[in-house]
Amino acid sequence: MAGVIYALCALTALCCAILLLRGYSVSRAHLLLWAGLCFLGLTLNNVLVIVDLVVAPENDLRFARAVAGLLSMGTFLFGLIFEKEAL
Repeated sequence: MAGVIYALCALTALCCAILLLRGYSVSRAHLLLWAGLCFLGLTLNNVLVIVDLVVAPENDLRFARAVAGLLSMGTFLFGLIFEKEAL
């Protein structure tokens, strides 16, 4: 049951990324780009959770999951700071 929940989380993050990036392609609002890239990273993070906890529990992917989460949130934070300076 946990694997289904993890998969739904990954699917939700992927749908958010697709919608945000599609919105960016229409409006060219840079904040949508940064948010879309963040959600792509969160999708990767969720996929790593599935691999770590469901597919191959004997492997420890905590560090890779932490790096993926940190990079995705750092991307969004960079976008927020960059957009603030651009105004």
